Amino acid sequence: MAQKKKNHHHGDLRAALVKAGVDLMEENGIDGLTLRKCAARAGVSHAAPAHHFNGLISLKCAIVAHGHMVFASTMRSEMALAQPDPVAQLHAVCRGYLIFSKVHNSLFQLMFQKHQTDFSTITASVLTELTEHSSQSYGCLQQVCAPFENDKDNPNNIEITVWSLVHGFAVLFGDAKTPTTPTGEPPDFSVILAGLRLTPKPDIDKNQ
Repeated sequence: MAQKKKNHHHGDLRAALVKAGVDLMEENGIDGLTLRKCAARAGVSHAAPAHHFNGLISLKCAIVAHGHMVFASTMRSEMALAQPDPVAQLHAVCRGYLIFSKVHNSLFQLMFQKHQTDFSTITASVLTELTEHSSQSYGCLQQVCAPFENDKDNPNNIEITVWSLVHGFAVLFGDAKTPTTPTGEPPDFSVILAGLRLTPKPDIDKNQ
């Protein structure tokens, strides 16, 4: 009898394991993610992940880092499609935020899940990658909120307000299968943003 052909990772086992983890979560949720299942999906032995990840928590952090990279890319894509004015760019980032949470809901949940983690136990390269990619995704939000920040005593006031609103909206409506999802059609998030009545700061004269 011919043996079942295994998937091949083409020399990049680390990336294959991350992709396997993402695929498993999309199919079975966060609880379906294990090192053994990722190894099987990637077509390697159950011991192979140890060459790249110091246990399941390191693999999860690598998946979260990958998630932030996709997250930032989604928001930037929406920014590129929008008009360049500050209000349009703010709406675009929030639109990208909500698109990501809906299309990649299991990944979104893992990214913002609270972890009881000793970060000293995570593979160093993974931790570096996580820090870099999470900074890039959060940087999109910082960038579009900056033109509206007017409070000198709390320079992140608008940023925190917008993030709280869009993240809460994403959690409530990101997964239509959640029993606690509010009934009815969700309101257009741009209407919620309009309620903040945000006004961009006046442009600073570059000649001064």
